[in-house]
Amino acid sequence: MKKYILLPIFLTLILLFVTVNIVAQGKIAVTAKSKAPATIEIIQFHSEHRCVTCIKIEELTLETLKSFPNVPFLLVNVDDKKNEKIATQFEAAGTALFLYNPKTLKKQDVSDLAFMYAGDKDKFIKELKKKIESFK
Repeated sequence: MKKYILLPIFLTLILLFVTVNIVAQGKIAVTAKSKAPATIEIIQFHSEHRCVTCIKIEELTLETLKSFPNVPFLLVNVDDKKNEKIATQFEAAGTALFLYNPKTLKKQDVSDLAFMYAGDKDKFIKELKKKIESFK
């Protein structure tokens, strides 16, 4: 009788794991709360299989954006064919972090900053905030 109870629990856990993994590999956008068009967006590009540092960069970027509630964050899988155009536009073949102004089409690659400070939360947030505030 016990194995009949454990089987549905086990299958549910597997389904949950697979679903979370699929969502994490796709393209997601955390949109800003304002209805006004954004003058800056943060775009993180990544490959299908992400390393620990790449995931950390995403987490720290989202943490930084808590201070900028109107700045949208886009996570783009460069291995997904539907993202080929934007990946080509930004010349992103793997993990990269960009500040982008969709009105002027200006972009700034801040990938070096992201990788340099991914292991230091406070420094990462401080430096990314500076970049966002000075980006026009």
